Amino acid sequence: MATLYSPTTGLVRIEREFAGRPLVIETGVVAKQANACVMLTYGGTTVLAAVVRANPREGIDFFPLTVDYREKASAAGKFPGGFRKREGAPSEKEVLTMRMIDRPIRPLFPDGFLDEVLVQVFVMSHDGENDSDVLAGFAASAALALSDIPFEGPTATVRVGRIHTDNGPQYVMNPTVTQMEYSDLDVVVAGHKDGLNMIEVGAAEVPDDDVHGALAFGYEGIKELLSVIDELARKAGKPKVQGELHLPSEEVTAKVKKVAEAELLTLRQIKGKKERNDKISELFKKVLDTHFAVNMTGTPEQAAATTKARTQAKAALARLDEKLTRRLIVEKGIRADGRKAAEIRPLTGAVGLFAKTHGSALFTRGETQSICSVTLGTGKDEQIIDGLLPEYSKKFTLHYNFPPFSTGEVKRITGPGRREIGHGALAERSLLAIMPSPEEFPYTIRVVSDITESNGSSSMASVCGGCLALMDAGVPIRNTCAGISVGRFADDNDKNELFVTDIIGEEDFYGDMDFKVSGTRDGITGIQLDLKTRGLSIEQIKRIFAQARQGRMEIIEVMEQIIAKPRAEIAPHAPRMITLKIDPEKIGKLIGPGGKMIRGLQEKWAVSIDVEDDGTVQVAGVGADSINGARSEIEALCEEIKVGTVYAGKVVSMKDFGAFIELAPGTDGMCHISELDPGVSCICIGIYVGIRCLTGFRVDE
Repeated sequence: MATLYSPTTGLVRIEREFAGRPLVIETGVVAKQANACVMLTYGGTTVLAAVVRANPREGIDFFPLTVDYREKASAAGKFPGGFRKREGAPSEKEVLTMRMIDRPIRPLFPDGFLDEVLVQVFVMSHDGENDSDVLAGFAASAALALSDIPFEGPTATVRVGRIHTDNGPQYVMNPTVTQMEYSDLDVVVAGHKDGLNMIEVGAAEVPDDDVHGALAFGYEGIKELLSVIDELARKAGKPKVQGELHLPSEEVTAKVKKVAEAELLTLRQIKGKKERNDKISELFKKVLDTHFAVNMTGTPEQAAATTKARTQAKAALARLDEKLTRRLIVEKGIRADGRKAAEIRPLTGAVGLFAKTHGSALFTRGETQSICSVTLGTGKDEQIIDGLLPEYSKKFTLHYNFPPFSTGEVKRITGPGRREIGHGALAERSLLAIMPSPEEFPYTIRVVSDITESNGSSSMASVCGGCLALMDAGVPIRNTCAGISVGRFADDNDKNELFVTDIIGEEDFYGDMDFKVSGTRDGITGIQLDLKTRGLSIEQIKRIFAQARQGRMEIIEVMEQIIAKPRAEIAPHAPRMITLKIDPEKIGKLIGPGGKMIRGLQEKWAVSIDVEDDGTVQVAGVGADSINGARSEIEALCEEIKVGTVYAGKVVSMKDFGAFIELAPGTDGMCHISELDPGVSCICIGIYVGIRCLTGFRVDE
């Protein structure tokens, strides 16, 4: 380890080795007008993280934290794609990284802190091996630790992979991009000195205990990185300035409790979401209008004072509602809809909803509902991903939509937001583990999950509905996959805690966490943890895993009653696809001059033909006749003519010494006159000049 301080420039630099690679973090030179800024280099990847603070906006009642992460193409020595050659709207990878940075730091600001905070991270250099997403989370936390913002961290973020070796599976800290190609586990975990507070997992049906072991392994790396930030903050950190905390006064809080607590406690136990929310909204309005009306007829000072009291009363009512919800669950075991702690809401579902989709399903869990549709396509339908890493394509994609009517709201309809992108990525990652290999099922697959009703864990409903729709489409998935969420509630002292299965909206809003786990009978495929409390210990996570496994087993049983296994055949109107292998040297012959040959085959047989550099040819079309016809012509065109093989062909020219016969398009063979049967004067297949005759001949040396 090395620490460098330059009094002339103000540079503070810390160097360490982490997971076998050099880690360098420095501050004091770049972006001096920001509240704080760090430059973090790991291997050959460098990220810049800066934070800025501003006074709260007038009348705001929430913490306005903004997190932005951008990958500059120049960092990898590339030009941006597209016409403008300039970075534009954030990509899906950038949005997911923003969420990954945001989620562990957001709960670590003081209650009532409403100053505007901007966290911005740029990727300045990318070596193609050390990915920048986890580095961005670590750098953002370091910048916050150096600033005067009252951040109750720091946090650190690491990635854990698992690679199978001759000595058995081995966990790897911050694996390289190359190592991840051989890993059956992709764990991104963030935490602080008191435990873990953010988890993202994609896994290939890895047993629960092995995933738990990866989390414990990752936490050891987190603790090592926290010491780096602590040292940097001691040398270059600013004193924390908390400022005003916007909390309701004791007087307002006491009055709200006196006039609303008893009735609110009763309303909190109404089982239906809409009826419960409507009644509680009516109570809130009555309390505000009766006891905290704004005085607009008095002096300006009176108007301002009553407006402030009403604003504080709104906050006090929300806090009282939260406190009563938590008390009912922790002390009395009473959930808002009357369920027990580990009880799952009623499950129903159906498949084959629509006539022209390739697969479809409806999945309903309580008041959460998803309609999923599956579309099968060819290689031309693959999603091309162009970022800092080398360009690649995806054969499986899941898109998640959350329309306003799913929660009975009226909102402006725009493109997918960060939440929709994040939930879709989680569901996609969870189902990816059970998808067949391209060799087994060469189709490009798209699942669309439309949430038609929402009251908690719609992303997990998308996993279940997507799995049902895939089976309805005839996709030979490996196992049935289901997802479930687990919440946490604790008393005021945070000692007595209760984990609840299948949380609803209010339990998500007022609870400590939303711990989503997807998987099959064999293991976990996906995890996402959103945490509002300080942190979770490794022991707590083990209990959550056990409860989540019980829940997903129950859901899988119900799903397999709806459809037990994938259909034997894909839908009649779905494209049929076959895969051929040809000699790569024959690719030019198949394509033809200017693509003439391959276009002619596609038009003749109404198929699409995709050719890979390794000689893999995919033929897709609707109907067996067109597929088989195109296949026969491709095989004939690219076939290697072998001695001793019998071929059928047509005569292309006649000579005194015999006949030239087309064995394959562009390849002719000669049949000597001595090889003709006695009395045969011409050779053809079918009818040639009105005479039916010999149907084949043998190729000799």
